[in-house]
Amino acid sequence: MINRDDLGSWLQGPQINREEGDWPGRRLGLPETGRHSIAPAWRRLLALMVDWFMCLAIAGAIGWNNPFLAPAIFAIENILLVSMLGYTVGHRLFGIEVRRLDGRVPGFLPALIRTALVVLVLPALIFDRDHRGLHDLAARTVILRR
Repeated sequence: MINRDDLGSWLQGPQINREEGDWPGRRLGLPETGRHSIAPAWRRLLALMVDWFMCLAIAGAIGWNNPFLAPAIFAIENILLVSMLGYTVGHRLFGIEVRRLDGRVPGFLPALIRTALVVLVLPALIFDRDHRGLHDLAARTVILRR
């Protein structure tokens, strides 16, 4: 008989068999821990929630009953802040930043690509061994600890 331990839990996320001395970001030349290592998923999720609720509050303050207003504000915030600074308000609060693979701030086009895919939600939920979602792969970016 199969029990729950055999199946694992969705809370554990996808199980990736790693070799000794392997970590997310190693193939990208990033450290295992500390500054400029891959940001953990919980920080990214909380940063996303802060940004989303902030945009909902702004949309509510404006008072329009347009269902596209909050996502539009979210997209504008992401495009402007990530392209110029490398982080959103939520990213800043949780000590993470978006960088290109060469370590520079993403710039307008990568921020636009990344934001368009984040707004679609699904690409952000599919990620690789280095914990980079499809939105980061398409934009050639990575989310790092500050």
